[in-house]
Amino acid sequence: MSKIITLGEIMLRLSPAGCNRFVQVDSFDVIWGGGEANVAVSCANYGHDAFFVSKLPTHAIGQAAVSALRRYGVCTDYIARGGNRVGIYYCETGASMRPSKVIYDRANSAIAEANPEDFDFDAIMEGADWFHWSGITPAISDKAAELTRLACEAAKRKGVTVSCDLNFRKKLWTKEKAQSIMRPLMQYVDVCIGNEEDAELCLGFKPAADIENGVTDASGYKEIFKAMAAEFGFKYVASTLRESFSATHNGWKAMIFNGEEFYESKRYDINPIIDRVGGGDSFSGGLIHGLLTMSTQGEALEFAVAASALKQTIPGDFNLVTADEVKALAGGSANGRVQR
Repeated sequence: MSKIITLGEIMLRLSPAGCNRFVQVDSFDVIWGGGEANVAVSCANYGHDAFFVSKLPTHAIGQAAVSALRRYGVCTDYIARGGNRVGIYYCETGASMRPSKVIYDRANSAIAEANPEDFDFDAIMEGADWFHWSGITPAISDKAAELTRLACEAAKRKGVTVSCDLNFRKKLWTKEKAQSIMRPLMQYVDVCIGNEEDAELCLGFKPAADIENGVTDASGYKEIFKAMAAEFGFKYVASTLRESFSATHNGWKAMIFNGEEFYESKRYDINPIIDRVGGGDSFSGGLIHGLLTMSTQGEALEFAVAASALKQTIPGDFNLVTADEVKALAGGSANGRVQR
């Protein structure tokens, strides 16, 4: 299998049990997660040598984060140790017409204050097949944005395929700041992943979609995909297409463009959603695996969509499924019958 590198922040997620509200509870469930860490776990589950690059404190909570990754087979050799904080976020799970809510407490985390000398990116990228990052990492801090650029440069020097999930987070930066950082970074990217909102806010491309009401028309993406590929030279552009009927009922499919042909996946009706956090990351992990191991972009996309549909049935940020389970769903086994 392949050596896959991801760069980002793993955070301590504190969530009320079930669908309780923050104001109701006296305790929180402890869950670990974060965009690129979630992708690394997916890739490790599919049998790859998945390495997560970050910085974490040397204290016990920092070690707990490292241990959470190791539990699922992620290689932690390239995690620098030091700094004072592990980033925290609070997540309240929505239901029906009540949306989920996220509150960040991640300022001045170890990775946000990390310096270039904490990492030897040329050594990290040596022998790698794939490097993945998301727009969350450069949004954390200016220092993290510089680390992202240095990692991308090293990946290109080593001939590594680079993917980016645009992942705009309005609680971390403005669209103006995002575009000033993200657009120059696109020169390093081979595979661009992002939904309709990400493409508009990170790169300035607006598809024909009613984002707020969860109405998406795949045909509205085609001209946007073509324009993005033409401007930045992407080998692939992919986007998930989420129809949001409620917090616990979504339609889910995706589209990919390889510069010549478009492919639209089958659609999944996810009802009920157990936990949608990490759904996009599981799509990225599935797409990386698919593009590395499958012969067509259609096969890769169907794997990615099935993987992300399964993720949304699993509590927590990590997608804890095997490649065989994903292939079974992609092949049509969606009845949920007990396997004996």
